[in-house]
Parts: sequence; structure tokens; C-alpha cells
Amino acid sequence: MRGSQLDDRVTIERQTQVNTPSYGMQPGPWVVVASRIPAQVLDDLPSKDESVRDGLAVAKRPARLRIRYMRGLTSDMRVTLHGEDDRVFQIVGGPAELGRRAGIEMKLEAYTS
Repeated sequence: MRGSQLDDRVTIERQTQVNTPSYGMQPGPWVVVASRIPAQVLDDLPSKDESVRDGLAVAKRPARLRIRYMRGLTSDMRVTLHGEDDRVFQIVGGPAELGRRAGIEMKLEAYTS
């Protein structure tokens, strides 16, 4: 994977767990796993992937993410794409290893209304 292809910056985060006296283990704050790493984010082509939830039209915005190989990434993490406005994505596919630890590719999805 050539460095010139990695022209975006992303932050990868994982959610912590908090033990509360009343409810036990609950989702906690997100913590940074890797900050502003070089990446290639490719938007998938538009489709008719739109639905209505509670009277609000919701469109899924799929994308693919490629980064250099990084150990320990899982699908329960999230990715923030940094740009003019930060976009937060959930990981819906992967992470998959490219080559012999040359890189990682993941399928991402952001929700918009």
C-alpha cells in the first residue's frame, strides 16, 4: 500500500464498560485506540439503501477504509474521518488483512437523515 494513497486521517476508538451499582455493566465512554492515522476512505456508489424510522428518512452511507496493518482492531470499534466536518462511522465488515500484513480493509457505515 503506497503512502500517497493514504491521504485521509482517521481516529479509531473503542467503547469502554462501566460497572454501575444499579444496573451492572453498562456502555461507557469511547477511548482512542489510534489517533489521526493515515488512511484511504472510499465512498461506495449510491444505492437505494434508504429507510424510514419513526417517520424520519434514514440513509446509510457505506464506505471502505484502508489503513496500514494494525494489530488488535475489531468490528466493535468506531472510526472518525477527519475533514471539514468529522464523520463518525461504525465498522460493519472486517477488519480484513490485505496481503501479508501490508494493510487492513474495513467496510464502514455512517447514518444520515
